[in-house]
Amino acid sequence: MLGAQAGFPADAVAVDGRSAEYVRVGDEDGTARFHFCSECGFAVFYRLDAMPDVVAVPVGAFADPDFPQPRLSVYRKAASLGTSSGRH
Repeated sequence: MLGAQAGFPADAVAVDGRSAEYVRVGDEDGTARFHFCSECGFAVFYRLDAMPDVVAVPVGAFADPDFPQPRLSVYRKAASLGTSSGRH
């Protein structure tokens, strides 16, 4: 797995403190706005312009070993091809 995120309704998320932003345009021209700690570089959350009502948080940000398993896979085929061939 390349990454696991948990999505939450934007109105249920409160962001406290500063974050730096990195904007990335994806393969299909969608824009993602990644917010990270400007001191340590840890990814804190991100938002997709195509889904303005959702805030995604990396699952690694939660100290919960019983966090639910993912229910949605994105780019699964591409990720499998890249990892099985040993390419990065």
